[in-house]
Amino acid sequence: MLHPSNFFTLTDPISLSLFNGSEYVWEPLKTLKKHVARLVGDTQTILGHVHPGAYLSDAPIYIAKTAVIEPGAYIIGPAYIGEGAVVRHGAYIRENVILLENSILGHASEAKNSILLPGAHAPHFAYVGDSILGQRSNLGAGTKLSNLTINSEKDPVTGKRPTIKIWVGEQEVDTGLAKLGAILGDDVQTGCNSVLNPGCLIGPRTLVYANASVRKGLHPADSIIKLRQNLTVMGKGRGG
Repeated sequence: MLHPSNFFTLTDPISLSLFNGSEYVWEPLKTLKKHVARLVGDTQTILGHVHPGAYLSDAPIYIAKTAVIEPGAYIIGPAYIGEGAVVRHGAYIRENVILLENSILGHASEAKNSILLPGAHAPHFAYVGDSILGQRSNLGAGTKLSNLTINSEKDPVTGKRPTIKIWVGEQEVDTGLAKLGAILGDDVQTGCNSVLNPGCLIGPRTLVYANASVRKGLHPADSIIKLRQNLTVMGKGRGG
């Protein structure tokens, strides 16, 4: 139920390598730093088109031949940006991010310790923290993939935060991660201003409607997640 094959159809070699040997779908996030280092190396390889006005730090960064980095983009790295990927104006890429073929990180969107599988789009005002976006998934404008629970204060002795645990049916599963955003299966779509809370796992082809706040845990494939609300239309007030 929590195996990567229940969320993604992995066919390209890089995607397969990320999930090789994983029992749980979030496991690549635990070793993402090593995956990025394996793909990028210890230097910068800039083959694609980096527009004037984009900022690249001196960290290891790989930009494929057909990738595009627009003016105003800010890449800290280490990062791997694959063929046909686009980092749009105002996008912010922090540490250990993998953008695979034809993925998009768009205007005012931020990604950190995350994977965008082929064709995944976070085009407008999104936060993607410690998350995996499936193939052809799309985040509506303003979608936030929250990665840290509100009660995650560090232990004064160990200095560590508690790990995120999720319920799947009657079973509680410890992810082993103090920070875990969302896992979106292939073809998942979120509506504008939706919030996916830490540890939110959404099966393939599910739709999350606008403004919904989705709780942690496993949400099934081929579903619709709606926010129900009542709107009252008042009579037009008279001017003074």
